[in-house]
Amino acid sequence: MAVTDPVGDLLTRIRNGQRAKKDSVLSPASKLRIRVLDVLQREGYIRGYSDEEMGPAKGVRIELKYFEGQPAIKHVARVSKPGRRVYSGSQDLPRVMNGLGITIVSTPRGVLSDAEAREQNVGGEVLAEVF
Repeated sequence: MAVTDPVGDLLTRIRNGQRAKKDSVLSPASKLRIRVLDVLQREGYIRGYSDEEMGPAKGVRIELKYFEGQPAIKHVARVSKPGRRVYSGSQDLPRVMNGLGITIVSTPRGVLSDAEAREQNVGGEVLAEVF
């Protein structure tokens, strides 16, 4: 079955896996999902990811991260959805938890965290917020 919101699906798989205290979760692979995972890994929210086969399609296994038994990701939410896209300029990017969390932004220079987007002075579509 086709997924209409691949980033939302990825974030839900991560959220559900951490609530179930799983070591890793499996998700279908796409370029956008891989770029979102790159940001999460750079910011320290997941241990990493690796390619894996999911039948005829390609998948990605995401290694979840815990700190003293608690998930590294306390909250993950999709901001821009297929029914309502949310765009923001570089100076207007939302700050999550006063800078303790991150916002994942799809920019012309790739998928970046809000701090990286401000540093490069680019805006774009606000994909998700994580803390």
